[in-house]
Amino acid sequence: MSVLIAAVVLVGVLLLFDLVLTFAVLRRLREHTAELARLSGATPPPYDPAVLVGRALPADGTEWPGLVAFFHADCDACHVHAPAFAATARGLDAMAVVCGDGPKRDRLAEACDGLPYVVTGERAAALEKAVGVEAFPTFLRVGPDGTVVAAHLELTAPAPAG
Repeated sequence: MSVLIAAVVLVGVLLLFDLVLTFAVLRRLREHTAELARLSGATPPPYDPAVLVGRALPADGTEWPGLVAFFHADCDACHVHAPAFAATARGLDAMAVVCGDGPKRDRLAEACDGLPYVVTGERAAALEKAVGVEAFPTFLRVGPDGTVVAAHLELTAPAPAG
């Protein structure tokens, strides 16, 4: 009789363990389903660079010029806008921050040749994250106190300084 009781208790413990595992698997499946729904078809809200206006840029030793453009190597629009930005900003206090890596990044940096500041590599990635840029290209007009005065996703003519 004691063997029968032990067997019933063992089966009960195994069923309880199975029930706990089932609930854990179900919870994990719900998390995965939510993540898949978020990644597939669900479009994120559009990025509005105006959220950057009024933001103080990081004072981490970076000299922030009046015009700053953020480009990314994998952004097709960036390859179109970079030469136009360099031509527009030539002779002005301007910076191009070129994110990404590889030959595409090098071509973007070359397109910005002639600007006073061209930042690439890890420093560019750190600036992108610190500023809060979420779309490329992003163009910023920076005030003398280091705060963003204007932000655009399209290249616009720079406002006169002063």
